[in-house]
Amino acid sequence: MPPSSNRSRQIGLLFVLITAIGWGLNWPVMKLVLRDWPPLFARGVAGSFAAAGLALAAIASRQSLAVPARALVPLCAAAALNVFAWMGFSTMAMVWLSVSEGALLVYTMPIWAMLLAWPIRGARPSLRGIAALVLGISGLAVLFGGSHVLLGSDRWPGAALALAAAILFALGTVTLRSPLPLPPISLTAWQVGLACFPMIILGLLFEEPRFEALTPAGLGAMTYMTVVPMGICYLSWFAALRRLPPTTASMATLLTPVIGVVGAAFALGELLGLKEVLALGLTLSGVAIALRRE
Repeated sequence: MPPSSNRSRQIGLLFVLITAIGWGLNWPVMKLVLRDWPPLFARGVAGSFAAAGLALAAIASRQSLAVPARALVPLCAAAALNVFAWMGFSTMAMVWLSVSEGALLVYTMPIWAMLLAWPIRGARPSLRGIAALVLGISGLAVLFGGSHVLLGSDRWPGAALALAAAILFALGTVTLRSPLPLPPISLTAWQVGLACFPMIILGLLFEEPRFEALTPAGLGAMTYMTVVPMGICYLSWFAALRRLPPTTASMATLLTPVIGVVGAAFALGELLGLKEVLALGLTLSGVAIALRRE
């Protein structure tokens, strides 16, 4: 490999690491925010401000924000499946689940994408795909099994929301295959804005947030959630994709749930024992196989 290519790869891996750390730490940060504000309203406010920042970044990068008429419907569909469902449902799930439970359920998305590709695109799962599914389910069984079964506990609404986030994102991945005719930062700004502003409306209608309930710690967590995972991390992700193959970049982001779980153990005192470590290993091994297949 030429020195310039090697250096570009190293820079790409650095950008992926920044992305994984920023996204990973956002999981315990979300739990801190939820102590003050309800999930949809909090995520909607953070996402709307982030969308405005991304739009300014697009303008500064001389990327057009104009949306062609033919792209309106797929853009709204992508915003609904890839952002509203992913961000909204996963944040709501954290009301009932720990970080380890929520993060692992959500990050099974590549496994569901592999399964949905069979009926939708005719891509029959291979033996490696079946192995990915078995490993993923085994990890979740380890995490949610034991002394109290998930469906018999008060955690099932969170599990349903986290799985819905993963499955709907996977559905978007499988069905929305055609690239949208927008530059990457502009596209992200539109998707985040179109998905997050309705969260504010729904939050005001159904969650009744109290503005005065936001503590200084909650404000700091909201600022992080706005600036880092939905601002800096998206920009670093695009920078990584310019230097690395998509599969390499996607494999590296498997660090995200690991960082989230470890961060929650230190910041929130959540349990990080043998069961959690084993569940992480099994589930992420299955996800890695599914990603490598793609």
